[in-house]
Amino acid sequence: MTKRSRRTHSPAFKAKVALAAIKGEKTLAELAQQFDVHPNQITTWRGQLLEGAAGVFGQEKADGKEPTVDMTALHAKIGELTLANDFLSGALNKAGLLSAKR
Repeated sequence: MTKRSRRTHSPAFKAKVALAAIKGEKTLAELAQQFDVHPNQITTWRGQLLEGAAGVFGQEKADGKEPTVDMTALHAKIGELTLANDFLSGALNKAGLLSAKR
């Protein structure tokens, strides 16, 4: 048996195979032979389709709220880290441990 290179499948192809698996008209082995993919891959795609199907019809967004970001705290942290970086860079330059070239 020769080793096959890794293939990438389009989302449309994955949906087509997963829908065929959900219909249940053919067995996984038959679908695998028809679409030339491994049966485990078909099972994975079917599971992903079933998990994401609720999102198609507008799943409730109770947990989808974006957390509020405190920009002043982030700017303060950036300033603090910049100050520490500059201090350490200067100290390493004086000690001769950091070369002038970067």
